[in-house]
Amino acid sequence: MEYRVLPKLNVSVSLLGYGCMRFPTKNGEIDEAEAEKLLDLAYSKGVNYFDTAYIYHSGKSESFVGKALSKYDRSSFYIADKLPCWEVKNLDDAQRIFYEQLERLRTDYIDFYLLHSLGKGTWKKMVELGVLEFCENLKKQGKIKYFGFSFHDEYSVFEEIITSREWDFCQIQLNYMDTEYQAGMKGYRLAEKLGVPVIIMEPLKGGMLATLPDEVTGELRQAKPGASVASWGFRWIGSLPNVKVVLSGMSTMQQLEDNLNTFGDFNPLNEEEYQMVEMLANSLKSRVNNGCTGCRYCMPCPAGVDIPQNFQIWNEYGIFKNRQSAVWRWENNIEEEEKAKNCISCGQCEEACPQSLNIRDDLKRLQEELDSLVKSS
Repeated sequence: MEYRVLPKLNVSVSLLGYGCMRFPTKNGEIDEAEAEKLLDLAYSKGVNYFDTAYIYHSGKSESFVGKALSKYDRSSFYIADKLPCWEVKNLDDAQRIFYEQLERLRTDYIDFYLLHSLGKGTWKKMVELGVLEFCENLKKQGKIKYFGFSFHDEYSVFEEIITSREWDFCQIQLNYMDTEYQAGMKGYRLAEKLGVPVIIMEPLKGGMLATLPDEVTGELRQAKPGASVASWGFRWIGSLPNVKVVLSGMSTMQQLEDNLNTFGDFNPLNEEEYQMVEMLANSLKSRVNNGCTGCRYCMPCPAGVDIPQNFQIWNEYGIFKNRQSAVWRWENNIEEEEKAKNCISCGQCEEACPQSLNIRDDLKRLQEELDSLVKSS
């Protein structure tokens, strides 16, 4: 197993971290027998970083992780857990949740504790409520070892948060398709400059980069015939020196074994391989159905259509041709009243669009295409 050292913390963590939000399930609940087999194999192969959260698996992840890992020496692994900032209305909430987490995890302390999914609004609230001071006090008591945050917002907000104090670590979404999304590579470079270790989530963009169309992966398969498409994404992110843990939510033995193969004898990308991945990313990006950047200048729509969300679903289908994902998102990630079909063709959006997109025509096209996917699924 590849290990990375967090110099200021004097901690050595496995580059592959186990993300505990996608365990196998049975009848809507964690399939504990199968999930425990996965954790046991990961631990036996050197994975020592296990990442959970208060809300994962409808609040059941922490309890299961605590139970499954309780048979091992507590000093032989690290638990990362998160305070759900949106649930915190006052310091009493923060305290109640934290001690509930300790109980669920069957532990006296949490190694890596994060403010979960910080954005502009939740960051402001945590500062105003004194949650940072609360967590610093927990750290002084030894109830948490290292204090950090996970992030979902724009780069400017990330810059504000990471420069506000001395953080032990931070967690961001980054992969070879999302280099300019949220914190992005710019955020990674800033963290590196500040000496803040980076934990990576969504290294495969929610699994999108694990099942790419054959027509765009031929060069990768020819370069390394036995390597999975997923391994290229993991190697790309793991090649960044200030990335200390790459989280993967492994729900099958096949996924776990493939990842153990990648990280057990980890080889960073060489220059030629890096260029290949960059060409792949450019090829995928060229497959978008239109050039919507999600700037939201077109919003609000008088008819209630969430134009950027419609285009995001449509464009991701154009890039990845993942029918199952597109159908799921079309049925679950957008309300009926926000769908393209409600467009009244007023043209207000096109007047505001800096990309000069033919929004009205594209909305008609995407509604027909995505509806047809649902019917044929």
